[in-house]
Amino acid sequence: MKPLWLLLACVLAGCSNLPSRPDLPYDAWFVGTMAPDYMDTWVEHIDVVDRHGWVYEDVSGGVSSMRRPPLLNGKPAGWPKQVGLGSGRHMTGIDLPELIFVTWQSLVEPQTYNARIRIPEWVHEEMLKPHRAYCQFDGQEVDGLYRDSITLGLAPGGIVKAWLTGPCLSDIEITRYQASVSKVGPYGGKSGGKHRPLNEISKAYIERHGVPYGSW
Repeated sequence: MKPLWLLLACVLAGCSNLPSRPDLPYDAWFVGTMAPDYMDTWVEHIDVVDRHGWVYEDVSGGVSSMRRPPLLNGKPAGWPKQVGLGSGRHMTGIDLPELIFVTWQSLVEPQTYNARIRIPEWVHEEMLKPHRAYCQFDGQEVDGLYRDSITLGLAPGGIVKAWLTGPCLSDIEITRYQASVSKVGPYGGKSGGKHRPLNEISKAYIERHGVPYGSW
């Protein structure tokens, strides 16, 4: 691995071994996060190690994609059949990932988790494979579609599930992972153990129905 400080030093010094623009059939791949209904999460940061060993720190973060129906009739148990992209960022100029590190706060507990997701070679191969598929939004078959996105589902108890996704294409599960509790706590230990506050609607749902542990 080449640490980020070395990459910055090379930029300043004009090194010749900087990572070249990745040879991909699209401009960027995407990494996003989602959470079950009412199970609020806050992603502190996502770091990526690409398949050539270059490290990219804090490439994404913030609120995960999530539904919060106000009538408390959402269904947080389990995962949806089609997960979508989630909330995240396009990885422009970064090659396909070998490792994805994510640190997030599960606000319903509250607890802070760390996960290290290894992306196997078969996922890289699938991300480079073009497909022809029927797209519902325009009612016709389209060529040159790619599964160019990785969605991470973050659930209470430190459960992470990763899918490979793409426009008009079915999701493919990559892995399910049990994250570890962060030893330093939220915000890298700089908040005195205080997490972000839980949304009032989510709080009301949990007080009435609880957290469906074991369903993810």
